[in-house]
Amino acid sequence: MARAPLYPLRFEPIFTTNLWGGRRLPAFLNRTVAHADPVGEAWVLSDVDGSLSCVADGPLAGATLRDLMGEPARVIGGAKPAQGRFPLLLKFLDARQELSVQVHPNDEQAAKLGPGKFGKTEAWVVLDRDPATSRLYSGFAPGVTAPDFRAALDAKTTPGTLHSFTPNVGDCVFLEAGTVHAIGQNLLLFEVQQTSDITYRLYDWDRVDAKTKRPRELHIDKGLECADFRRGPCAPVGPCVEVRAGVRREGLVACNYFTLERLTSAVPFRVGAANQCRAVVCVKGSGELESRGARFAFRTGDVFLLPAEVGACLALPREEVTLLECGLPE
Repeated sequence: MARAPLYPLRFEPIFTTNLWGGRRLPAFLNRTVAHADPVGEAWVLSDVDGSLSCVADGPLAGATLRDLMGEPARVIGGAKPAQGRFPLLLKFLDARQELSVQVHPNDEQAAKLGPGKFGKTEAWVVLDRDPATSRLYSGFAPGVTAPDFRAALDAKTTPGTLHSFTPNVGDCVFLEAGTVHAIGQNLLLFEVQQTSDITYRLYDWDRVDAKTKRPRELHIDKGLECADFRRGPCAPVGPCVEVRAGVRREGLVACNYFTLERLTSAVPFRVGAANQCRAVVCVKGSGELESRGARFAFRTGDVFLLPAEVGACLALPREEVTLLECGLPE
């Protein structure tokens, strides 16, 4: 593609219909959908085959994230691409019902499936929940062994083998590949993960898909091969908090695949970093991003990719805002 200057980039969300989904995501992302089916996920930054994010506006409108990755250094700087692809997938989830109890492979396991297959280490941030009904399931309960879990699968008592808790708004849970987990009902989450769409269902709450009139497929053998039985309870992370000049910065996750930080402020503050790629997600409030003299309005639900070529921007809140900032290790 022509070497058009890069700028803070917004992408059109990709909505997915899921039997466990709700109807909150279109409004949350300031969009409409033409059907009445439940919407479980909105992929807001994706370089997964078959689900490529497209730039929403500006001179590069219509270009895909894969197009932009034709010149990776401009987009991700010194970070390593995932076989030529953008290394992260960002999404929102609206779980009206429970998601399946599931697990994802690590990189080595995924590579056996063929080129372009990657493991899935991920992190969730809770945006809304029902304190009476919502639960997160993350890792095995203390003392659970592989035979215990296999027996629970046969007896359909799988959830009882998992560590679970009632989440609070703002909780962040970090899940390494191989961690058996599930998202409970009535939860709105943000998720950052590796660029991967490999999920092995181990238990699906004994429900029947209303459309097919059949249970959904399970992947017991593949899932058990990937499940890490050394992984005990995964509690919400304890953020590293710094408050300076009216800006609250919370370091949530720093792993081999991504970093995740939460920034809250009612005064102007910097987001991004020189010569580094960042994705900025607004989960509360509204304002503008200023880059090279141009301003880009944002509100709750907006996601901007700040390519390495763009670097740091100035966030100008109209009110108190909360931004999530996802980065790539270099």
